[in-house]
Amino acid sequence: MGTVALAVTDGMLHFELSVAYEVFGAAPAGVTVPWYDVAVCGPDAVRVGRFRLEPDHGLDRLRHADTVIVPAWADVDEAPPADLVSAVRAAHEAGARVASLCTGAFVLAAAGLLDGRRATTHWAHTEVLAARHPRVEVDPDVLYVDDGSVLTSAGKAAALDLCLHLIRLDHGSSVANAVARRLVVPPHRAGGQAQFVAAPVPTRDDHPLAALLPWVTERLDQPLTVEDLARQARMSSRHLGRHFRAATGTTPLQWLLTQRIRRAQELLETGDDSVDVIATATGMGTATTLRRHFNRTVGVPPDTYRRTFRSGSPAKWKAGSAL
Repeated sequence: MGTVALAVTDGMLHFELSVAYEVFGAAPAGVTVPWYDVAVCGPDAVRVGRFRLEPDHGLDRLRHADTVIVPAWADVDEAPPADLVSAVRAAHEAGARVASLCTGAFVLAAAGLLDGRRATTHWAHTEVLAARHPRVEVDPDVLYVDDGSVLTSAGKAAALDLCLHLIRLDHGSSVANAVARRLVVPPHRAGGQAQFVAAPVPTRDDHPLAALLPWVTERLDQPLTVEDLARQARMSSRHLGRHFRAATGTTPLQWLLTQRIRRAQELLETGDDSVDVIATATGMGTATTLRRHFNRTVGVPPDTYRRTFRSGSPAKWKAGSAL
């Protein structure tokens, strides 16, 4: 999918840079689609965290990239370097898709790329971003925002979510899932999900939901109810609801609907089944029900979603309204 250029300079944080390099650097085993050519672009030598890094190319290379990734900027109290800001702006003007990770949004804002756009950054710095750049519509409550050719993410793990989102736009969910499996992370967290949840999806084997969630995902074609889930988990419906809220930040029914929509997306991207067949396979019952929930959740009808991915063109709806 062309060149992914990582824009680096003194003062970048190494975690987000490493995330981007790990995601885009090499295709996972078994994936045969054309992969990205990754270029690290910056001045002669830079300090990234505690490390010294020698970029492969100068910042002028950014304007030749298809996608430009701007990692986190360490000191948001200081203005980003003018040469970095100018190079990022020039890349976007040349047609590049530009994405910031965490506080890299301050670089995009300084370049004027976020003016009049919805954007996000790490929750601890959203107020600073909004005050410094009042023309930016800062959303402090999402993991990432896809505004077409400009994308922004919240902090740390959300940077990985955005990178996987880009893979998903370019190659579809099956390839993004393969990358996620290699990284041992969840394959998809929707951009509109809250940045901060009291507890993550359970990963301990002894968690009350640890056995239930895989059981549910294997039976999405069945008309499951909250009572069915509670019975399988051997607890009351009220008790189940409390565990779901604490672990996932949502209700059992909303979580179940999210899984059904995700499955529908995968089937639309990878197969030729009709919407009626997919509605049955995902437990939606009818094509009308699937279309209603899919359109409301994803932002486009199932048929449009399928055509978008089959055409090879990146999807253009906002991730902030997804799942």
